[in-house]
Parts: sequence; C-alpha cells; structure tokens
Amino acid sequence: MKKQIISFLVILLFTPIGAFAKPENVTLSTKDGWALAAIYSPAGAQRKTVILLHDLNKKKEEFTTFSNDLAKAGIGYLAVDLRGHGHSTGRGHVSGFAKEGVDNPFNKMTYDVEAAVSFLKSKGVPADQIVLLGAGLGAQVAAKSAVLSGVEHIALISPSANIRDVLVIPSIRLYKGDVLIAASAGDKKGFLEASVIRNVAFLTTGEGKVTFLTAYDFSSHELLDKYLRGSVTQWIKTPRKPDLAPDARPSSTLSSVGLVTDTSGIPVEGSATEDALVPSVLGGI
Repeated sequence: MKKQIISFLVILLFTPIGAFAKPENVTLSTKDGWALAAIYSPAGAQRKTVILLHDLNKKKEEFTTFSNDLAKAGIGYLAVDLRGHGHSTGRGHVSGFAKEGVDNPFNKMTYDVEAAVSFLKSKGVPADQIVLLGAGLGAQVAAKSAVLSGVEHIALISPSANIRDVLVIPSIRLYKGDVLIAASAGDKKGFLEASVIRNVAFLTTGEGKVTFLTAYDFSSHELLDKYLRGSVTQWIKTPRKPDLAPDARPSSTLSSVGLVTDTSGIPVEGSATEDALVPSVLGGI
C-alpha cells in the first residue's frame, strides 16, 4: 500500500495540472449580439491557453483529438463554434451568410475572437499566454484578429490569401508576434499562398519568430491531426527555441528534401522547404 501511495504521489507531481481539468461548456457573448457555444479547459500552472477556431462549415468538435493532446500537456484551450456554425446559429446559419464584402459576417468573426479573449482574461489568463490557432477559415480569422486582440502567438493551419473576403496578408503585415504556418505541398495553390504569407510574416516579425511546417497531403483539420499535432503542441510551449531559430538553416538534414516524414510532424525550415518544392509545384500549374 505504501508503494502505491508513493507511486500515486509521483504521478501527481509530474502530471500537468491541466491534465486533470474537466472541460466545461460555456457561452461567449459578442458585442454584436451573438451567443457562441464553446468548450473550455483551463491550463495548468505557467501554461498557455489556445483559442481554437475551426474551418468553414465545420465545428469546434473538429479539434477533439488535438485538444486532448493539449490537455495532456497541461495546455488550456477554448474551442469555439464560430457564428453560424455548430451550436452558434441563434442569429443565422453560415449557409445564409454573404460571401463577399469587407463587412460580411465572416469578417465579423473577429468579434467572436474578441469575445473569446475577453472570456479568458476574465478567467485570469494574460494576453501573452493566449494563442490563436485556426484551420482554414479559422486561420483567416485568427490572422485578422491577431493585432486587434493583442495576442503574441498565432498558428495558421492551411491559411489562404482570401477566404470569403477575409484577407490574411494585410493583417500579417501589421503583426509582430510569433507565427506558425502550416500547409500541404499536395495543395499547390494553398502551399504557394501559405509560402507568401510566411515570407510576409518573416519580413514583418523578423528572424526567429516564424515557423513553417509542411507535409505531403491533407489540409486544415486533417493536416493537423495526421501530421502536426506533436510539432504544434511543442511550438505552443516554446514558440522560439533558444538553440535553433525556426528560420535558421539546421545543421542536420531532416529528410532528403526537408519534408515531414512521420505522423508526429516535424518543424521544417521555411526557406529550404520552399526552395526544394516551389519549382515542382509551379511546374504543375
């Protein structure tokens, strides 16, 4: 019995606090009257909290696998049903949203992020411990919300130059924080647009603040779940590694062309990857 008690205490000592936190259903209120459904799991001590923004026509449950990884690492999360999606349809469904216009409902999803950030601050989470992570449309919304929300870390999974008139590049030009960008080489148009976004981010934020991840196939939530969960979780913990800046050329070769080769995902130096892939991508257009 004594050995069992000691073992249990050891487990308690080395298990992140967030791993024991039970997620709860919460409702976020936006300043323009939307009630948004969300799932909140608080972070462990000294850990970040991630606001999870899903893709077009998806819902917060798309992040179930990844959010389980975050919880095991003691990282908090707030997974949100964006307006018009999932259980956040009290004022309309996404199918009826205007697809064009700088003031359309998709661009107003920045209010959804504002409500999410306000909720976390009410829970005592400081802005510098908040990460915005979006997939597809969610990446567009995360990028556009980054400067307005004051967060210092954003992760963009399969971002595009333009989805439903939500533009990424104008916002990235103003952003100064840490950026993770992930794209699939199998999506030629998406990969090139993500590469441009990466280059703009590098010029804006400076060396060491931009991480570029890539894989051969899948996109959006599938890309994250199949290849990148481990790498993105590690990036959330340490967006800037002291031993190797993400934009510095590594001394050892990750693979023959610097691509992800296993299902855990490997951070890839952006410039080397683009040098290896962009010519072949362009050749098929």
